[in-house]
Amino acid sequence: MIAPALWVEIVGWIGALLILAAYAMLTAGRITARSTAYQGMNVLGAAAFVVNGLSHGALPSVVLNVIWAAIGVVALARMRA
Repeated sequence: MIAPALWVEIVGWIGALLILAAYAMLTAGRITARSTAYQGMNVLGAAAFVVNGLSHGALPSVVLNVIWAAIGVVALARMRA
């Protein structure tokens, strides 16, 4: 069984990989900023960083990533409208 603290670290690394992959694919022209893939990867990555940041008491990171995720959620909602 994996310890809860290790799960938090795994979630944080997954978040980092999602955000980095989204940015790399955007920069390489593989996806656009208005794609659901890009926005979704950013929302999930930011949510993972929120979990990790809360666990570590890193409130500036938590606030940044709550806002980051909210921007992505709004973008996704506008794409559906």
